[in-house]
Amino acid sequence: MVSIHDAVRANITEVGSGRPVLVLHGGGGPFTVAPISHHFEASAHTLTPTHPGWSGTPRPDDLRSVRTLASEYVALLQERQFSDVVIIGSSIGGWIAAEIAAAAAENDLDGLVGALVVIDGTGIDVPEAPAADFAALNARQRAEVAWHNADLGYRDPASMSDAERAVLASNAQAMAVIAGAQDPTFPARLGRIAAPTLVLWGASDRVVTPAYGRAFARLVPGAQFVEIPEAGHLPQLEQPTATFAAIDRFLDGL
Repeated sequence: MVSIHDAVRANITEVGSGRPVLVLHGGGGPFTVAPISHHFEASAHTLTPTHPGWSGTPRPDDLRSVRTLASEYVALLQERQFSDVVIIGSSIGGWIAAEIAAAAAENDLDGLVGALVVIDGTGIDVPEAPAADFAALNARQRAEVAWHNADLGYRDPASMSDAERAVLASNAQAMAVIAGAQDPTFPARLGRIAAPTLVLWGASDRVVTPAYGRAFARLVPGAQFVEIPEAGHLPQLEQPTATFAAIDRFLDGL
């Protein structure tokens, strides 16, 4: 069985030069953050990993938490001798990104993380705005909670090939194992993040609503919260112009 160390480093798309930008996908896989990577590739050294277990990649048996995965990404950044890294994560990628920033602060890795962008992130419990039970929904219902325009996000499972269905199943299994349980210590660690932070949210997200997003932002010292109109859980797909304008404005202001 492949080790966590090797699995994390085995599938990373790397393009461009300049300031390092680490782009972390969520449960839907790497395609969900491809526009983010493309946005930065002309001006930055952009790294877009495929998390172990997604898109048919092997998942080590001992990789069973977001915190463990984040620790391996921290080790990767240190090995590469990166500094001032912009960490951008979507959905559970936002959870992983925040864990990386928290780990950097906890371990006195000054200068490793230069900025954090969390896009519709997950990982906390907000009783007044609970996350949707995504795994319990059918394909149409998932599109309705995740997208402002559900027709854009819906694909009839009957139209998929066996290979596509297999990838979706493996993604769901990896998601259930790695991000299936919330870590009760995570909210407190969010309070230790030292990097400038933008929490970006789709106004129409019903997987984790804007109220959930504001609760997330309140846990991170000094975090900015920006809502993207007419966007659901993946604003980088539904409203890329507004999404990248908000990210660029945040980074330019640092």
